[in-house]
Amino acid sequence: MHAMQYEITLPDDYDMEIIHRRVATRGHLTDAFTGLGLKAYLIRTRGIDGSPVNQYAPFYLWSDTAGMRRFLWGGGGFGGIVNDFGRPVVQHWSGVGCLAGRARTEPPTSATKHLKRLSDGDPTDLVEHELSELVRLAERATVHTTALAIDPRHWELVRFTLWTATPEQEAATRYRVLHLSCPQLDQLR
Repeated sequence: MHAMQYEITLPDDYDMEIIHRRVATRGHLTDAFTGLGLKAYLIRTRGIDGSPVNQYAPFYLWSDTAGMRRFLWGGGGFGGIVNDFGRPVVQHWSGVGCLAGRARTEPPTSATKHLKRLSDGDPTDLVEHELSELVRLAERATVHTTALAIDPRHWELVRFTLWTATPEQEAATRYRVLHLSCPQLDQLR
C-alpha cells in the first residue's frame, strides 16, 4: 500500500462551489481505477472546522505502484489537475497498515490527517505503538477506514482516517469528503 496526497491551497475569496462542481462532474472517473484502493476527494473551507485556508486536497491509498504511476503520468487523470492548477507537490508515504472501521458500509463525510515527526533512532517502537492506536481507532463507531504510512525521506508518520460523522479530535487537519472512490479498497492491507 502507498499513500499519496497533493494540496492545492486556493485564495481566501475562492468560490469553493467550483471545487464542489468539479468533484460532482469528475469524481466518478476514478470509481473503477485499477490499482486504486481509495481516493477521498477532500476540501477545507476557510472558517469551517477551524480551517485557515480554502484547499482542495485529495488523499489516495494505492494497492499498487503501477496504478499510482499510471495516474500521475501517462494520461491517467493527474493531467486535469496540472492543466487547471499547475503541478502541485505530491506527498507520498509507504504504507504500514490499513484497517476497516466499524462504519465501513456507510459513506464517509469527513476525514482527519495526523502527522508525527519521528525522532532520531530506530522508529520501531513508535510505529508499533501507532499501529496499536490504529486498531483502537478502527473500533470507534464512526470510523470508515483508517491507515498509517511513513515517509522515510522526512521521517514522518501520517495517520489518515475517514469518518461517517465529524470527529471530535484535536491536533489534526480536518477535511470534508465530497466523494469517495474505492474500487480496490478490500485489497489494502
